[in-house]
Amino acid sequence: MPIRHSLVTRLLLTSVLIAVAAIAATAWLATRTATRAITQEQGRSLAENTSVYDMLVGYAASHPDWSGVAPLIAQRAAELDRRITLMTEDRTVIADTTPGPSLRTARPAAVVDPLNLDLGLTGGTDRIDRRAVGPFRVSSAARAELRSGAEKQLACLRDARVDGKVEEQPNGRFTIVLTTPDPVGAARTCGLDSPQRVTASEEKVLRSLGRLAGRCLDLNERSQRLEVQPDFSAYLIATRSGPPAVREGSRHDVDAAHAARINSCVEKSRQTLLQPYVAPAVLLFITAPQTGADQTTFTLSGENTIRIVTVTGAVLVATIIVTVLVGRRLVRPLQALTDAADRQHPAPVSTPDEIGRLARALNDSIHRRDRAEAQRRAMVSDVAHELRTPLTNIRSWLEAAQDDLAPTDAQLLGLLHEEAVLLQHIIEDLSDLAAADAGTLRIHPEPTYVRDVLTQVVESHRGTAQAAGIDLTMQIRDDPVLPADAVRLRQIVGNLVSNAIRYTPPGGSVTVGAQDSTITVRDTGVGIAAEHLPKIFDRFWRVDESRARTTGGSGLGLAITQQLVKAHGGALSVQSTLGEGTLFTVRLPDAQPTASP
Repeated sequence: MPIRHSLVTRLLLTSVLIAVAAIAATAWLATRTATRAITQEQGRSLAENTSVYDMLVGYAASHPDWSGVAPLIAQRAAELDRRITLMTEDRTVIADTTPGPSLRTARPAAVVDPLNLDLGLTGGTDRIDRRAVGPFRVSSAARAELRSGAEKQLACLRDARVDGKVEEQPNGRFTIVLTTPDPVGAARTCGLDSPQRVTASEEKVLRSLGRLAGRCLDLNERSQRLEVQPDFSAYLIATRSGPPAVREGSRHDVDAAHAARINSCVEKSRQTLLQPYVAPAVLLFITAPQTGADQTTFTLSGENTIRIVTVTGAVLVATIIVTVLVGRRLVRPLQALTDAADRQHPAPVSTPDEIGRLARALNDSIHRRDRAEAQRRAMVSDVAHELRTPLTNIRSWLEAAQDDLAPTDAQLLGLLHEEAVLLQHIIEDLSDLAAADAGTLRIHPEPTYVRDVLTQVVESHRGTAQAAGIDLTMQIRDDPVLPADAVRLRQIVGNLVSNAIRYTPPGGSVTVGAQDSTITVRDTGVGIAAEHLPKIFDRFWRVDESRARTTGGSGLGLAITQQLVKAHGGALSVQSTLGEGTLFTVRLPDAQPTASP
């Protein structure tokens, strides 16, 4: 076998191509990944130095503009040896620590906006910076009162042997942070979980916040209003003019989607109220002082290049060695299959993989070929036997007439005509079977009235039935219409009726029935033994192995009938009880409903 046609060669080439592609893709992916990572890290300086972002957000949250930020960023730039630049959204410079290349087309490291934080940088869930308090800051007198309350709660905790500390929040409120475990639930006992009390300085601004959020929610102020707590949690309450079914001041339970909408409206309303108290959003750039670059290029040194080439070569060599070994292992059972096919012997099945499946398929093919060859020989013998009888009869009568041993009269011509018709019938049956085997058996289905077809069949066989002393009747329910080839349908039913008449003794009955898409032929004949039922559709098969026509026809009728039913897309089945009779059932597809115009 030429090397280019060898399975090992093809497997080797395929593996090498795959290895090369995999190595190239891996190297490209690694380079691109490293470059992208460095680009992202340098492009977003906040990832390197979040303190710059946090510092500027804190400044913006406590100042209405950026007029005093220059000294702050200059000090931080000197500490980091970086250039820090702030620009408006239209790329107007607000503050710049050192002169340098223009950054109008550069990508900002972050957007500094205390009312819309970058959650990917802060790691929190609140988009409004907690240091942006604006009108929500409590008064000095209220702070003293709140601190006194917090200290009382701390003293309660310590009495329960739980320690903590008081921390002041940017809005002037105080919270207690536990510094020791609380196994006894002292925090709940001391009121740490209780709703926060609204101070006089907060009441007005919280009410304004509730009204703004209520407009966002499209609330009817006559029936409902939104109550906002100092921690900006909110809930709906009914007003005095609300529905009588809801008690004054009661909270409304809402689902998760509604709660999320309430939180969103409260957040938007907070942003509206805080806008005058915080600095506007700016673009932050953190770049190199001299070049203004915000990314690091990725290059390979000579040592790294040699390392990559060495690893690549080693992978290629290992791929070639493994491919050759695996290829030889694969070729060995294939050679055994080739030898088995050449000798026409069953191939050994030694593995459960694809080659094992191929061996089983080859063995099945050999068995099918042997079975088909045996069937072909049997069929040739059967055809020769079926054709020999009428031809022998015709030849015998002709030779007798030629030797003046038989008179050449109408009786002789009738006998010859009968044998010729039988011979033609066998040839037509064989032609139909050959067309079915070749897949060229064609039918022309059209809407057919089943009652008309069955009537024609019954009338054409009534004389034969009467001569045999058999009662031939029809039982048809309604008037079914099926998509069928009328000529072939008559052939199907005719074969079944003639077969039923042939095997029904005098005094018996044959009934042809139809209902919906089912046609039946029932007789009270001799029946068929259970062991013979699987064979009745085989060609040239008869119960009488002598194949005498006194006990059966050519042996092709039921085989042809089954092929015609299959060509219609239907199914033919048989039920029989020995000594009681036989029932043949033809099931055809239902008529497809026509679309209304």
